[in-house]
Amino acid sequence: MFEGIYTEQILMHPTIRAYPQQPQNMSGVTLGSQAIYRYSLADSDYPTLVLANYLFDGDLDFIPPGHYELALSDDWDFFILLQSKEPKAIFPVIKVEEDESEKERLKDPKNKKRIKKEAKEREKINEKRKKVGMPEEEEKIYMEASIEYKENGHYYLVKYIRGTIKAWGVIKR
Repeated sequence: MFEGIYTEQILMHPTIRAYPQQPQNMSGVTLGSQAIYRYSLADSDYPTLVLANYLFDGDLDFIPPGHYELALSDDWDFFILLQSKEPKAIFPVIKVEEDESEKERLKDPKNKKRIKKEAKEREKINEKRKKVGMPEEEEKIYMEASIEYKENGHYYLVKYIRGTIKAWGVIKR
């Protein structure tokens, strides 16, 4: 009984905190030295497309539901659907756009200076990460992939965005 009252009074005191203000490493293992950081897979260079249903084609072949990477070919003629870095399907691209305003923004002298400054900061951070065995931090690129079924034409429309490139593809049912 005495312990309970004493502990409660101590923890309720305004100058004593039950938990440290900053996270503490109690085990002696430093952040970044665990295997999950050292040996983890690198992030993908492609946007992830989530298929909720089976996709059938005219020959009754199908693609099962799951998470896939959507890669655009180098000549922008077709998409490659990858699962675990293995190609599962290829389908045509119907339209490709490249954002010209983004290119102009990247050429702006003020923006070039900002990008250079961010690159230097990233380099400093990567040196620190390398010392503790963590992978290097890379510049992030906006990526998005989506799929929707169009009733009027009985096809799936696939939308792909990566950086300044937008593309649309079709999978006929």
